[in-house]
Order: sequence, then C-alpha cells, then structure tokens
Amino acid sequence: MTAAGAPPIILVHGTRFSAGQWSPQLAALQEDFPVAAVDLPGHGARSAQPWSLNAATEIIASAVDSLDRGPALVVGHSLGGYASLEFARHHPGRLRGLVLAGASASTRGPWATPYRWVAGLVPRIPADRLTRWNDRLLRRLYPPEVVEATIRSGYAFHTLPAAWGEVLGRFDAEAMRHVAAPVLILNGERDTLFRSGEMDFARAHPNARVELIPRAGHLANLDDPDAFTDAVRRFARQLSVRS
Repeated sequence: MTAAGAPPIILVHGTRFSAGQWSPQLAALQEDFPVAAVDLPGHGARSAQPWSLNAATEIIASAVDSLDRGPALVVGHSLGGYASLEFARHHPGRLRGLVLAGASASTRGPWATPYRWVAGLVPRIPADRLTRWNDRLLRRLYPPEVVEATIRSGYAFHTLPAAWGEVLGRFDAEAMRHVAAPVLILNGERDTLFRSGEMDFARAHPNARVELIPRAGHLANLDDPDAFTDAVRRFARQLSVRS
C-alpha cells in the first residue's frame, strides 16, 4: 500500500532502451510509491516518434500528471538523465526530486568526440546485427528476470544519432543550477566515464549528494537492482519527510 505523502516516481530509461529497463525497480517500488516508467521519443512503444528533447520533457511531464499525485521524483539514467535535467529546467513545479544515474559527465568538449563517432557509426551497422549483439550481451551479463523485459521491448538504434546529436554539446554542471529540487547523483562505482563530473555536478547544486553502487558499472540498476532500488527508496522517503 502506498504511504501517505509518498512522492510519485517517474523512471526515465537510457540510450537505446525503453521502459522495460526498469522492470526490477517497478516491481520493487510499486508497493510503496505511485510509480511509472516512460518510453522516450523514438524508443519502445514510441519507436516511430521523432526524437527531440522538447518532446522528451513533455512525455515526462505527462507521466507526472498521469499519476495525479503532484510533483514527482524523476529518476533518469544516462540519456534519460540528461532529458530529466531538461525537464527540471522547463517544469520546476512538477519536480519533487531528481535522481541522476550515469548522467553526471559533461557532454561538452573533448569528452563528446568518441560519442559523436559512435552516433555516426551505428546507422552503418544493420539493426538486426546490433540487436543480436545486445541480446547476447545482456543475457551473458544478467539473469533473465532482470533483462527479459528490456530484450522484449527492443532497441532504438535508429534514434541514437538524433538523441545524442542533441545532447552532446548541451549539458555540463551548470545545468544543475536550473534544478529547483533535491538531487541524488547515483552512479555505478565502476562507471568512470559517466561519473567523471559527479563532484562538479554536486557542487553546482545547494542540495545534491553523490552515492555510489559498489562494483556496478554504467547499467547500475541492472548490475545491482536491489542496491539501486534501495537508494531510490531511501531518497524518496527523505523527500516525504521534507514535504
């Protein structure tokens, strides 16, 4: 049963994935919180929708409104983390808290060069081959109950160039100054690339802190679902106490 005052939670997936990425967290959080996972433009059930950050922010806003419980805790992973930062800037009244997971690296400067290269390379590789590679990788790394929902939902390789083409060059720690709610920067301990700016991001916000998932990489919510979920749950309960 959802506790009185519990914040609604919106989960926003990362690059190429969909709402299915969050199946472990949805199952674990739904008894205590109103919770929903979204498909960003060009992903999952919205595969045919063109990507744009503006569209992504409106999808997150609509999900918050659909739960009808007021401002939400938004949990964004990787691409979804940067989309959540954009949402926080444009819809401050709908945000109760923000979890940035694998999204505390600047997307400006030399860091972006290899990602521009990857974004240009992906369209040259047949989608069915990329799908087979990803399926094999996920099944080798994780048990079925953790990744089967992600695999069933498919991958948005066709959207990757447009999505990262818009994100690259756009975000750095200054984006945190537009977030008018508490922030948890939640990274995998071994995600050295995407946590490279975590201290800069934390210092740029008056109410932000960093928490690491031990031995986890970029896909921390899959590497250690229980630890990731526990961190989100504790942060959500802190928001309940503040309200």
